[in-house]
Amino acid sequence: MNKLSVFALALSVALPFYAVAQDVEENEVMSSATFEGLEVRNIGPAYMSGRVADIAVDQNDPSIWYVGIASGGVWKTANAGTTWKPIFEDQDVYSIGDVTIDPSNSNVIWVGTGENNAGRHIAFGDGVYKSINGGKTWENMGLANSEHIGDIIIHPDDSNTVWVSAQGPLWSKGGQRGVYKTTDGGETWNNVLEIDEWTGVGSLAIDPSNPDKLYAAAWQRQRSIAALMDTGPGSALYTSDDGGETWTEMTEGLPEGNMGKIGITVSPIDPNVVYAVIEL
Repeated sequence: MNKLSVFALALSVALPFYAVAQDVEENEVMSSATFEGLEVRNIGPAYMSGRVADIAVDQNDPSIWYVGIASGGVWKTANAGTTWKPIFEDQDVYSIGDVTIDPSNSNVIWVGTGENNAGRHIAFGDGVYKSINGGKTWENMGLANSEHIGDIIIHPDDSNTVWVSAQGPLWSKGGQRGVYKTTDGGETWNNVLEIDEWTGVGSLAIDPSNPDKLYAAAWQRQRSIAALMDTGPGSALYTSDDGGETWTEMTEGLPEGNMGKIGITVSPIDPNVVYAVIEL
């Protein structure tokens, strides 16, 4: 029996966006010639920049992508990856955690700075930025002490309502941690889910059929030179039914004991299906 593996790799260390085809055995039905067009090809932009943190594709024009590099700013392509342009070169920070396109206006781009990981090598950010002209110019919209941003969610019908998951400092307690919400386009922020001085929120998701329904993944962690404390009682999953104003901790069906980093997302096909990747 033929064993054919086609891997779609997004290598976060050096060379992202590869497609590799490997033909293990040949026969009359399938051979290497069948897949000879699937060649390894680097389409950038992180050959030198390092890890890819996030990708946002314009749903009104799928040839326009914004790619946030964990240690190399934000890059934009207007031709589906054929060429790239750096668009975050003049800012004070270079580490990126999230890039989000406003679903109501593709010219409005939000960027959360500070890679949301816990390695010794990562750099911190200075809050969230907003562009109203497709990344030509940027304005810092606050949350400077968040240092590491997980996700930015924009209300599908109200561009002024935005939620941000802030992980907070890696090497120390305090800072700005939790879920922050703005209803005036980033002029002011309210911490609607605050847990403790060591716990932030690393991942945030919204129900595509109900913008009042949100999910948040809290992550307790502390880095020192010698080690990483990557878990604790603060790590948990939360849900909100009122647009993030109040939150309820979810416990049913989850692992017992302390959890580590958690990623969460909602199925776009069936919003009753919610996926959580939990580090144990």
